[in-house]
Amino acid sequence: MTASPPRARVKRTTVLIAALALLLVVAVVSIGVGAHAVPLGEVVRALIDGAGGSSDRTIVLDVRAPRALLAVGVGAALAVAGAMIQTLSRNPLAEPGLLGITAGAGFAVTLGAALGVAVSQAGQLVAAVVGSVLAALLVYSVGRQSPLRLVLTGIALSAVLTGVTLGMRLMFPDVFDQYRFWSVGSLAGREQAPVLLPMVAIGVALVGALVLSRWLNAIELGDAVAHTLGANVARVRLAALVLITVLAGAATAVAGPILFVGLIVPHLVRRLATGSVPWQLAYAMVLGPVLLLVSDIGSRILLPTGEVPVAIVTAFVGGPVLIWAVRRYGAASL
Repeated sequence: MTASPPRARVKRTTVLIAALALLLVVAVVSIGVGAHAVPLGEVVRALIDGAGGSSDRTIVLDVRAPRALLAVGVGAALAVAGAMIQTLSRNPLAEPGLLGITAGAGFAVTLGAALGVAVSQAGQLVAAVVGSVLAALLVYSVGRQSPLRLVLTGIALSAVLTGVTLGMRLMFPDVFDQYRFWSVGSLAGREQAPVLLPMVAIGVALVGALVLSRWLNAIELGDAVAHTLGANVARVRLAALVLITVLAGAATAVAGPILFVGLIVPHLVRRLATGSVPWQLAYAMVLGPVLLLVSDIGSRILLPTGEVPVAIVTAFVGGPVLIWAVRRYGAASL
């Protein structure tokens, strides 16, 4: 782990500042767009000093701003979880959804709701994390021999858990009526739910990911090199697995299963970070929310009759972007 040349550090810092500026602009636009459009000037005034018309101020401060903060937290969690999984598995196709972690969290929350033990904020978070851990352990134990087997195992487990989860919702429609939008991945209405605990968990896990990123950088060079550099590979892998499950589980508990963010964002930021895992995670924390905010804007304006779940828009946006990235740059080696 050698220090980056000064010119490289300046370039990476400049890119990070530009990404933060982009995130700020997209967040302001996201707050202004909706069934009742709020001029961007009014959005800025309301955010800075609470000024503006009474209805606009209520929409901005009580609905749109909390929803934008929710998108920032969920987008950062999914993008960083995806980047860490791809680094650990050295598989560019790995992401929380593809490896069954998101489906495991969704299944656990649904099962907990059916049993009446996951109806509170803390209950949903615990259920989502436990489901993520069990799904990750099962997929890793079956498919650890090869990256292809790992992905196939994750896809198979996701299909099974998604089918069982859908079956439970169909059997108990009254119980899961409030989960209709959550079950397909949506931010609509979630800004009014108590999300403090999951957001705190995401924040702590993101800090932990940055602290661990130095050792992930060593593991990316290979286990033998990591041992030479003083890394305890087993402990780093265990700590990374804990952080991944907390990030994916908390994000799923808040917004439901949202795919593609954890797959496409690491592909894009890997080229900006040029081999540095700490910078890759930093970029993912910023550009993951940008993708989710853009998708959330699209979810509000695509249909004149109502909103589209953001997970559908994320797949609609992420699919073409992923195809473009693969055709433009090819599959990145890890």
